[in-house]
Amino acid sequence: MIPKFVSFRHGTEARYGLIVANGVVDLSARYRTQWPTLQHVVVDQAFDILAEKGAALAPDLPLEGLRYEIPTLAPEKIICVGVNFPDRNAEYKDGQEAPPNPSLFPRFLRSFTAHEQPLIRPPESEQLDYEGEIAIVIGKAGRRIAERDALGHIAALTLSNEGTLRDWVRHAKFNVTQGKNFDRSGSIGPWLVPFTDEAQIADIALTTKVNGELRQSDRTSRMIFSFRKIISYISTFTTLVPGDILITGTPTGAGARFDPPIWLKPGDVVEVEAEGIGLLRNTISDEA
Repeated sequence: MIPKFVSFRHGTEARYGLIVANGVVDLSARYRTQWPTLQHVVVDQAFDILAEKGAALAPDLPLEGLRYEIPTLAPEKIICVGVNFPDRNAEYKDGQEAPPNPSLFPRFLRSFTAHEQPLIRPPESEQLDYEGEIAIVIGKAGRRIAERDALGHIAALTLSNEGTLRDWVRHAKFNVTQGKNFDRSGSIGPWLVPFTDEAQIADIALTTKVNGELRQSDRTSRMIFSFRKIISYISTFTTLVPGDILITGTPTGAGARFDPPIWLKPGDVVEVEAEGIGLLRNTISDEA
């Protein structure tokens, strides 16, 4: 069984644990002094130790009714890659081949919510859209990391619905930051899968479904910028540190590309899934 480390809330307390066959082993109850949160597990690269210890224990809580939290609650940086699949690049009808370097933008932690929590559509726009993506969590600090060494800096994998307010990404001439950072407009989760080798990400399927309908589907082997390239390029200008999250790009098929566009609305269910990582599910709600 692939180890899955989850952050969750029990009552009013934030906790973390290991998913086992019949529920969740509460690791925070046992190892809080040494590793208070999953962020500390990432920093100490303690996944193997805790996976072995947790697998031998009976679950403390059932999965049913578990209130998930974003797996790592204190990343220094969340950096997203735009236009990283060939068909996605073709959507921009400018005749240009793929660019030599990735397009990047930041997201703030507050712009995300957790698995099984609603994405929030704000009153300023009805153009809430989905973008299913694979996210990598950095486990080893580095600056100017060579591509050949890049994968050694990954601690874990997770998923993101990089929800976007489409009209707000066009409010200015050159940046998309506004439309990417409305509170709780995107999601990360449901858990962290420890990274062990390149086969986990080299050629896996990534899909997004809305209300059960397949909207996005591609494979990581077709990414314009590889995971190695993304890590190496970003680390050229900023030091990557444990807990940083890099969100690596979405396939074609977002709601904006339909004619007419199909925006997310309250009651919709969006599911992002990747082989060997899991399934991230969110509903849609209007902001109260």
